[in-house]
Amino acid sequence: QVQVVESGGGLVQTGGSLRLSCASSGRIFRIVAVGWYRQAPGKQRELVALIRDDGSTNYADSTKGRFAVSRDNAKNTVYLQMSSLKPEDTAVYLCNAKGYYSGSYDPFDSWGQGTQVTVSS
Repeated sequence: QVQVVESGGGLVQTGGSLRLSCASSGRIFRIVAVGWYRQAPGKQRELVALIRDDGSTNYADSTKGRFAVSRDNAKNTVYLQMSSLKPEDTAVYLCNAKGYYSGSYDPFDSWGQGTQVTVSS
């Protein structure tokens, strides 16, 4: 019963910027990690960026220096700031939240529906 919703995708020109949001809601006690993934036609899904509850982050080599992940814990929202966008960044971007349910403290692993990012050349 944890819902994850991505937003902020759209069409942008090469070199432009977008900020994606990943909002989690439901019976959440604690979110321990949020990962941004992307999947383009004909390619495997790949991890783009990861942020943990201690604030540490990881990035794919192809996005280092261009993408930045951050979080607002009070809003259960994680952001992916994307700059210097390239056509090869075009993909459906998906958010995955891992944490623990309130009450039971059982773990959850929830995916959003994805948001389309298209970078035109």
